[in-house]
Amino acid sequence: MKRFIFSFNLLVVVGLAIAQDRITGESFATRSEVIAKNGMACTSQPLATQVALDILKAGGNAMDAAIAANAVLGLVEPTGNGVGGDLFAIVWDAETEKLYGLNASGRSPRSLTLDYFKENGIENIPSYGPLPVSVPGCVDGWYELNEKFGSMKMEEILKPAINYAREGFPVTEVIAYYWAGGARALSNFPNIAEVYMPDGNAPEKGEIFKNPYLASTLEKIAKGGRDAFYKGEIARTIDTFMKEQGGFLSYEDLAGHTSEWVEPVSTNYRGYDVWELPPNGQGIAALQILNILEGYDIASMGFGSSEYIHYFVEAKKLAFEDRARYYADPAFNEIPVETLISKEYASRRRELINSRRASRFLDAGKIEHGNTIYMTVADNAGNMVSLIQSNYRGLGSGMCPPGLGFILQDRGEIFTLEEGHFNVYEPGKRPFHTIIPAFITKHGKPWMSFGVMGGSMQPQGHVQIVINMIDFGMNLQEAGDAPRIRHDGSSQPTGEKMTDGGIVNLESGIPYQSIRELVRQGHRIQYTVGGYGGYQAILWDEEKGVYFGASESRKDGQAAGY
Repeated sequence: MKRFIFSFNLLVVVGLAIAQDRITGESFATRSEVIAKNGMACTSQPLATQVALDILKAGGNAMDAAIAANAVLGLVEPTGNGVGGDLFAIVWDAETEKLYGLNASGRSPRSLTLDYFKENGIENIPSYGPLPVSVPGCVDGWYELNEKFGSMKMEEILKPAINYAREGFPVTEVIAYYWAGGARALSNFPNIAEVYMPDGNAPEKGEIFKNPYLASTLEKIAKGGRDAFYKGEIARTIDTFMKEQGGFLSYEDLAGHTSEWVEPVSTNYRGYDVWELPPNGQGIAALQILNILEGYDIASMGFGSSEYIHYFVEAKKLAFEDRARYYADPAFNEIPVETLISKEYASRRRELINSRRASRFLDAGKIEHGNTIYMTVADNAGNMVSLIQSNYRGLGSGMCPPGLGFILQDRGEIFTLEEGHFNVYEPGKRPFHTIIPAFITKHGKPWMSFGVMGGSMQPQGHVQIVINMIDFGMNLQEAGDAPRIRHDGSSQPTGEKMTDGGIVNLESGIPYQSIRELVRQGHRIQYTVGGYGGYQAILWDEEKGVYFGASESRKDGQAAGY
């Protein structure tokens, strides 16, 4: 990732990247919203979007279409997700008129203990190799969604992904960029080159890529159900391979895996109920930030103003301190979620913000660099699903079991080895998770399903989308295309602390006057290429009876409906 410290000359250069003026709306919008009556799909790759629409047109519902699109994304965007990763979802079920939350994240190996790391002098869990591997929850998540809400058989749902894996597909531009970097990082691990580097290189933009191993894996899953993955030949292959690599993930870990249906949690922001999933994810950080910012007249400050950016960054710092301390697997800790997302608590935290100066009393640490996919689908019955899925770090751990066509995730890297910490490594424990789907209701009815990819950017992105829509009156596409803010350097769930107030990264398009004032207030400003996420969203307009869809320009995605 390229980084440049702010200078006036740089701002002039990057300012040239702003889109040309539009006849309607904001100049930074890349296109109009997509509007359709019968169904909508928004994903980070056009082929996956089209597959979702095909499933809807064939009589499937939003959940069927989401599973089909996610399976395709695991093939066409392996840099962000796949069957070796985890999954979370928020579902609006039109029949019961209720939101449901699914936590399909996996747990750490039961045979790996904290003592192992101590005895081997390991101070941090590595990014790659066998040690950061946890149980992949994606496949079980698909079957949980299908069994509870689906209307089609999994054989039909997974067929498009199987066909693309066998026949091939052209790789898109942004994915090709990340694929090349991921392949270089993992090329020395077993089976990586065979699966992901045909002819010795990662596929280039427009090049046809096939993954026959993954096609076979998906066929076994489609025919044998979730047990084919967790208790059958696939599980035994993973077990044998991990033992050969000196790893700990076992057949017993896979066979014992279960997902969990959870109650989404919310806060009301200016009349809109914003919903997230509770920990072990970081979704409630967005709710905490919104609660703090609700005490200010954000709309009067104006988008891109130094005043708005200052309060946003300071609120984020406060919420992320709680994130570093409290967010972890609730099966191992009593997490004070109700207190953390309360208005009273936000009021007390808000008092710590200095309106004129950037805070520097926090401890600085590393930012997560996870790659992820987010997607959302809605159908003609009014069902909507907000789904996110990830390997964590790019292509994953580098552990690519032979003949299966996918890489196991490295989510376990986020555990800390600090005893007494909520997120300390323990056997059979779910690590802190960065991937979070979001949903907004108004007066108890669905309004918006959305998400923003990208490690610690995700709750920051959620907040900015909500504020862009509600405070600044942007439409669904503008809200995603608008220049973003990303603060790096808050204390982390891995144990790193913050000491210097961190760095504020700003995309091109923020006014020079705002940046100058932020510097005067003590903020360290940096321009960073990339790392601002990837957004998809669907909005339901009940009065008009139509869906609005959006997919931002930072990824290869597409919003489409019919």
